[in-house]
Amino acid sequence: MSVNEIFDRLWNDYSTRNPMAKRVYDLFIREGETVVNDHIAIRTFRNPLIGIDQIALLFLKNNYELMGEYRFEQKKLFARHYEHRTDKSAPRIFISELLIESCSFYIQQVVKGWVHSIPFNEIKADELIFAGNVSGIPSHTVYEKLQQESEYAAWLYVNGFRANHFTVSINHLKKFDTIQKVNTFLKSNGFLLNDSGGEIQGSPAELLEQSSVKAEMINMAFTEGTFDTTGCYYEFARRYKDSGGDLYNGFISKSADKLFESTDLYKK
Repeated sequence: MSVNEIFDRLWNDYSTRNPMAKRVYDLFIREGETVVNDHIAIRTFRNPLIGIDQIALLFLKNNYELMGEYRFEQKKLFARHYEHRTDKSAPRIFISELLIESCSFYIQQVVKGWVHSIPFNEIKADELIFAGNVSGIPSHTVYEKLQQESEYAAWLYVNGFRANHFTVSINHLKKFDTIQKVNTFLKSNGFLLNDSGGEIQGSPAELLEQSSVKAEMINMAFTEGTFDTTGCYYEFARRYKDSGGDLYNGFISKSADKLFESTDLYKK
């Protein structure tokens, strides 16, 4: 499977399941912009069968390499980012995992059962990132209890394996060449920005600015009935060159910490 095939499959699932993302994409295209993907993000639980090492395998086979590690103590998360060795136009990959050993016994037991329910005999290791929620119909009672401790755990419990977000590279936009212009454009078209810690995360001095629209609300089937949950979100990134003239390719932990909250449940 080629790099392009990987991203096409992830995008098709992401944009179909979250029509909001396709509407954002189409808005920029109608304005004459070329939408280039800065990075995608994937979430998982720390577990030998599905942790970062497993999720990253498909990308490593396709000439990606590990470039950075990040820790989020309050959210009990660990992440790594990967870049293509030769194709600098290929999107970066950001994979995070919830540190189960640092969570409550309740989360540990839920995740243990969730992983146990994955039909690994039917899913090739390379196919896991496209699998979605393959652990059966979720329980809304469990979902709500997970939310009380970890919105991340609750989101992953119901959404499963897929691209958590794609990211528009502002560096490749012409008309909307600043993050302020992008945000104003989005709000004028009715999209809700994630304003946790402010609408813009990072700064030119930190060589990276990011913003995001809140995740789309999705009507999902639970064992107790149908309820609204959050799906995926769309992010926007503006990168700057360092003192040596090289474009910054990494991520800022304190910014990513707030961007994780783009999938927190909210009222419409």
